[in-house]
Amino acid sequence: MLEKVYQDRSAKLEKIRQLGIDPYGRRYDTAQPIAEILGRFDENDSTQRADAAGRIILHRPMGKLVFAHIRDETGSMQVCLRRPKAGEKAGALNEADWELARLLDLGDIVAVEGPLSRTRTGEITIFAERLVLLCKSLLPMPEKFHGLVDVERRYRQRYLDLMSNPETMEVFRKRSAIVAHFRSVLAKRGFTEVETPMMQAIYGGAAARPFITHHNALDADLYLRISPELYLKRLLVGGMRKVFELNRNFRNEGLDARHNPEFTMLELYQAYADYQVIMELTEELIATAAERVAGGLKLPFGEVEIDYSRPWRRVSYERLLAEHAGVSMRDAAAVRAKAEAAGIETAGKADAVIVDDLFEAMVQKRLVQPTFVLDYPAELCPLTRRKDDEPSLALRFELFIAGMEIANAYTELNDPAVQEENFRLQLAGEGDGQAMRVMDEDFLTALRHGMPPAGGLGIGIDRVVMLLTGRTSIRDVILFPMLRPQDRAEQKD
Repeated sequence: MLEKVYQDRSAKLEKIRQLGIDPYGRRYDTAQPIAEILGRFDENDSTQRADAAGRIILHRPMGKLVFAHIRDETGSMQVCLRRPKAGEKAGALNEADWELARLLDLGDIVAVEGPLSRTRTGEITIFAERLVLLCKSLLPMPEKFHGLVDVERRYRQRYLDLMSNPETMEVFRKRSAIVAHFRSVLAKRGFTEVETPMMQAIYGGAAARPFITHHNALDADLYLRISPELYLKRLLVGGMRKVFELNRNFRNEGLDARHNPEFTMLELYQAYADYQVIMELTEELIATAAERVAGGLKLPFGEVEIDYSRPWRRVSYERLLAEHAGVSMRDAAAVRAKAEAAGIETAGKADAVIVDDLFEAMVQKRLVQPTFVLDYPAELCPLTRRKDDEPSLALRFELFIAGMEIANAYTELNDPAVQEENFRLQLAGEGDGQAMRVMDEDFLTALRHGMPPAGGLGIGIDRVVMLLTGRTSIRDVILFPMLRPQDRAEQKD
């Protein structure tokens, strides 16, 4: 069937060439966005004209008329292509363009220009006086009424998903708007946007397994970054007071509805602040994005409604574990017994790691409404300042919404001696096993020059977009998500 369509369209392609028309047109930059055309339509103005370009998504020949719908990134609208009558000067094509109109197919990309009016059925329509073919489509679009519904194919062939499913296009337009909003908020607060290395000789700043690559000229292994944290802190040492980076991070781990090995983070640091200041900033970023980009403070997500009205709940890690797991995080034996009863592997793990595994299994999913979880076990947080009155706790929060970790923040550790000791514990395999296998001596040197007290924050952009667009899979908000190789996917199916 597909081969027959291809042959038929290829034959039309040759006929178009025989008409002296280039089927793969050149520059056409006079077209207006369709949403703008529809928005400015004036019922009382009979002199209106429009110039639009887009992909044909509906094509209905009706004798000496062809009605079509074209779609661009902003919307779709009707076009009337009409054969000219003798002596007619307006509202119809010339004979050459009419011949072209008869050779069009769904999926062709065209431009039209002419008077703008309503049809007798009330639909705003461009009555084309000029038709320009910009690209002939040789393969068909997905079925016009249902779009592309095969989920796996939507991810593998995102171009088909975008061209046939307007709701997909809207998700990614909102994603762009959310990122732009974050940038705007930070710019107003005096932050400077920076860029740090994506290939690093020593990886660190998060608990993750890295991707390894090799630089031929240097004959050295490098790592795709798992976090920009240690580089951004170097900028604080250098005197930059407020910095942020919208960055791609890479973690060589599994794929599921909430994880992709390549993902986008907003990471920022503010000198002379602490995690309380960062908490307020986090609320502002996400709540105002919900209101201004997503359309409100109460938004659906799956089967629940998330309320982003401020202030958000603030509660300690210790209290939540006691409430939902029924144990104190300070009772290592009770925590280990509870974890084993819950089917959590405990062999060879530090007590703090088992505590966190238990928290993830028994607490996290219950945190549906926006909740700041405060004051984590210090062993889990080697880059975080500890509480003055209780050194076993770190000045750290994580934000959970809909059972997902959305943000992670610290009052940053700036004591080089304590930081060096924490690194040594990591190298010895203690604590949370955070990703460091070589001491980052240059970072320690930077701290010895003096880093101001600071608050730091990482926000998962992909998960924020999931929440604010109501998408429950991370693959729906990443244009080209990582997928299993197609031959393996087919074998599994």
